[in-house]
Amino acid sequence: MHPVPPPPVQPRNPLHGVTLEAMVVALAAHYGWAGLAERLPVRCFQSDPSVASSLKFLRKTPWARAKLESLYLFMQRELTRAPQRR
Repeated sequence: MHPVPPPPVQPRNPLHGVTLEAMVVALAAHYGWAGLAERLPVRCFQSDPSVASSLKFLRKTPWARAKLESLYLFMQRELTRAPQRR
């Protein structure tokens, strides 16, 4: 029996360790559901949005998940740069 290798360390992956739920919650808190629907026009954000319905849709729709991850990274960059503008 071969030992299972440990998962690779991903020091340069900014999404490593961030759950999909954490991304949805952070984006909804930052932009609001209406702002999120404006930036990502998908029905799970536009019509009766919730974290649960969003997760269900995003888990089975790779293109939408990729767009959400991209928006999350954009938000993180903006938040990092914000204090420097003052």
